[in-house]
Parts: sequence; structure tokens; C-alpha cells
Amino acid sequence: MTPSDASAGASSGRWSSLDRPPLNAAALTRALVTGDGLWTSLEVVGSTGSTNTDLATRAARLPEGAVLVAEEQSAGRGRLDRSWVAPARSGLFFSVLLKPGDAVPQERWGWLTLLAGVATATGLSRAAGVDTALKWPNDLLVSVDGEERKTGGILAERVEDGVILGIGLNVSLTEDELPVPAAGSLMLAKASVTDRDPLLRAVLRSLEEWYGTWRAAGGDPATSGLQETYAAGCATLGRHVRAELPGGRTLTGTAEAVDTDGRLVIRTAEGLHETVGAGDVIHLRSVH
Repeated sequence: MTPSDASAGASSGRWSSLDRPPLNAAALTRALVTGDGLWTSLEVVGSTGSTNTDLATRAARLPEGAVLVAEEQSAGRGRLDRSWVAPARSGLFFSVLLKPGDAVPQERWGWLTLLAGVATATGLSRAAGVDTALKWPNDLLVSVDGEERKTGGILAERVEDGVILGIGLNVSLTEDELPVPAAGSLMLAKASVTDRDPLLRAVLRSLEEWYGTWRAAGGDPATSGLQETYAAGCATLGRHVRAELPGGRTLTGTAEAVDTDGRLVIRTAEGLHETVGAGDVIHLRSVH
């Protein structure tokens, strides 16, 4: 591989590294866009603001199963309009277009965020041998030297006739490159594989599998096994948490369950059960 090959498809700069080769778009397309599966196209771009934004502008003209991957995002977004920035080729930053249509009632489409979390965790376990826990509703956690760290996030956005799922994963970031001390990466979690090509294949194949099962069940989280699997891998359940809700309200208690609508059920100190459908959940130290 020549230096020009290594830097192809991504912007140059202080993060440029021959240890971070570009994704092989042709090989990924051959492996994933098979004609009889979910994925209908796969595009890799060197740099963009946000793959979610780019895919949203073209969603009406694209069939279900379009995949857009960026080697680098300059304006990647998480929940609550938080930014997601990482060195070029240090992670996986991609969006997919899903159109459940009439097969799934729209009130169940909210489960797609949680489904993406389950699928990503499953794919990473298979491909990299790393345990990835889920923090409700959309964070992916790994253990770095016994400490819980965020290594990825998911952002679901509605478009006219579907949903765009954006997934961001820190793969090879070093401690010096982490945006905040609480962040992590697959490499820091001692993943057996940090080659992004097989990781992306594994996550997309897992997402195709879970989406197909969920869609065939009409989006029913119980029948599809999604609700049970999510709960089993959710690090939030059983924890003492503080939920920061829209409007400035906060709610503190023990996270006890995820209900059939994908909402978090919190038991307060008064013994009341309250459901949280949107907000920022913070894991607190247990109170003894």
C-alpha cells in the first residue's frame, strides 16, 4: 500500500495515519449488496458534515437499504444536538435508510433505535469479541480498565416514508484522541479486531437480521425477541439513574424495565413507577 492509497478517500491532517487504511468500498459492496438482501446500495465518502443529513436529502429518491459511510464527519450529530467528532478513519460513521412501510405500525417505529443498539452490540461481539452494553436509549458502552465508557451512539431520524439510522463507533481512538475522558474505543477495550471492514460487515449483517425478524413480527418487540434481548444487554436496568427530561424536569430512581413502547420505567424513592420516552439518562452510583 502506498501513502497515497492510505490517505485516499479521507481528508488529510494531523490525524492522518497509515495505521488507519481507508475502507474498501468495492469489497464491502460485493459482500453486502447481494440483490436478495436488505442492502441495496453502499457508498463511502471521504468526508462530510453528517451522513444522516446527506441521506435525508436523498431519502425520497432512494429505495430502502441505502447505506452511506463517511471516513470522517465534520458535523456528526448525536441526541440532543450533541456533536460527534473523531479523527479520520478512526471509527465507523454511517447511516442507513429503512422503510418499514405498512408491515409495521408507525407507533412501533420508535423501536428502531433500540433495535440498532442490539444489532450493533451483537455484530461487535461476533466480529471483535468485545462485550458491548447498551445505555438507554441509544449509547453503546464498553469496559476500559474496568471503567464504563461510551464508544458509540445511535441517532434515528424520521423522513417522509421511513427512518434514517445513524451509527457512530469509536474503533481505534487512543486515550490522547478521545473527545472527553468518559469516551472509549474498541481498541482501548481490547477488541480482538479493529479492522473496520469486517466490523462494518458484521454490524450491517446483524442489523439486517434483526430488522428482518422485527419487521416479520409486525414490529412487535415481544414476538420478535427484541424487547427481551434489549433488556438482557441494557446496562441501565437495575441502576440508580437520573433522567433529565424535556422542559427541565428531572427524575431520580431505579431503572426497572423497558416497556412495550421502548420507554424506560423508573421506580422513584416513593415507590411510584414513571415512564420516560425521551430525555438524557445518567447512571448514578448506587445508594446503599
